[in-house]
Amino acid sequence: MSAQVNEIHIFPVQGAPGRELPASLVEDDGLEGDRRKKAAVQVVAAQDVRADTRANLVVSLGSDELAASIGKVLRVGAVELDVTGTARNCPGVYAAVRRPGTVRVGDDVEVVS
Repeated sequence: MSAQVNEIHIFPVQGAPGRELPASLVEDDGLEGDRRKKAAVQVVAAQDVRADTRANLVVSLGSDELAASIGKVLRVGAVELDVTGTARNCPGVYAAVRRPGTVRVGDDVEVVS
C-alpha cells in the first residue's frame, strides 16, 4: 500500500486556528492562503499528529520514513518538495517547493532521491 495525503491545512493568521482543505495550490513559497513562515511547507506523519500540530500536510508515511527523507525529494501528487530538515518544537519535517502544483487529500506520497 502506498502512502497518501491524509489532511491538508493552512494557517493564515499566527496563533489562530487553521483551515482544513480538500485540496490546495502549492506555490513556490508555500500553500496558497497560508501565512509565510520559516519553511514553505511542513509535513508530518499521521502517527505524530498532536492537538497542537500546525503542519500543512499530514501524510501516512511512518515517522522514521519521513525523518529519513531529509535531503531527498518528497513527491506529493504532482508537487515535488525538497525536504530540508526537522521541524522545530513540533513533529515533522520542513520542505522547500521544487515543483509547484495542486495537492489533494488522497494523493500518493513517495520519497525519491
